[in-house]
Amino acid sequence: MKRTIQFVKMQGLGNDFILINAINQRIENLNISEIAKQLCDRHFGIGADGLILIMDSLRSDIQMKIFNSDGSEAQICGNGIRCFSKHVFESKIIEKEVFSVETLAGIMVPAIIAKNGKATAIEVDLGKPTLERAKIPMKGQPNDLVLAESITVDDKNYSITCVSMGNPHAVVFVDDIKDLNIYKTGPLFENHPVFPEKVNTEFVQILNRDEAVMMVWERGAGKTLACGTGACAATIAGVLNNKLNRKVKIHLPGGTLFIEWQDADDHVIMSGPAEYVFKGEVTI
Repeated sequence: MKRTIQFVKMQGLGNDFILINAINQRIENLNISEIAKQLCDRHFGIGADGLILIMDSLRSDIQMKIFNSDGSEAQICGNGIRCFSKHVFESKIIEKEVFSVETLAGIMVPAIIAKNGKATAIEVDLGKPTLERAKIPMKGQPNDLVLAESITVDDKNYSITCVSMGNPHAVVFVDDIKDLNIYKTGPLFENHPVFPEKVNTEFVQILNRDEAVMMVWERGAGKTLACGTGACAATIAGVLNNKLNRKVKIHLPGGTLFIEWQDADDHVIMSGPAEYVFKGEVTI
């Protein structure tokens, strides 16, 4: 049975998403994983890095579910939650500037910076990072921190620092990001056997203690123009390795994110833009 569903497409620093309001549209009995793969396909579908569902929540003001372009469900997405937050605010699904969002990674709290009813920027409190190996997850001694640890990928040794922002990240510091062949190296990190749930990998070049350049290979999506939680992980890894201050700019191919790892409560705050691309309807 065919069903017509309305959607909007949005992007945060070029990391793009299809958003579907599942509060006022019927999606029950649909295979969302397969639909995500179909709709995210850039040749035969709408084209996106992920599919986001807007849903009611019993635990918070609203719920966000996100599926990668390969159909796998993600715990959280930093750029995705900014797009989500802008849309639910501007479409008046949520009528307040600070609200709670249920995700698989826990409750997140976006704050809308608004002007004339429009969200000009979005600041998201992503909570505290998790650093214990077992909670990333990564094989090995469960309570250890993965700090500048050696790992062999394609017969080459890399030094990685791992962080979970509700989703797993491996941060690799490089001398010159232009020398990186991410299409070769990224999948090898993502599927390395030491990561039982795969991993997002951030390759980071330090510019100074307040700025870094980053390229990302995302689990389930491949190379993207930006990754919000990845920029947070890069900041944390930079602090832990004494390379970055706690309040920094992370420059990505799609633009710049502002990240602060607050000293007072260990919460990570991400700030950046989100924009509409187009809206439409699709028959499934």
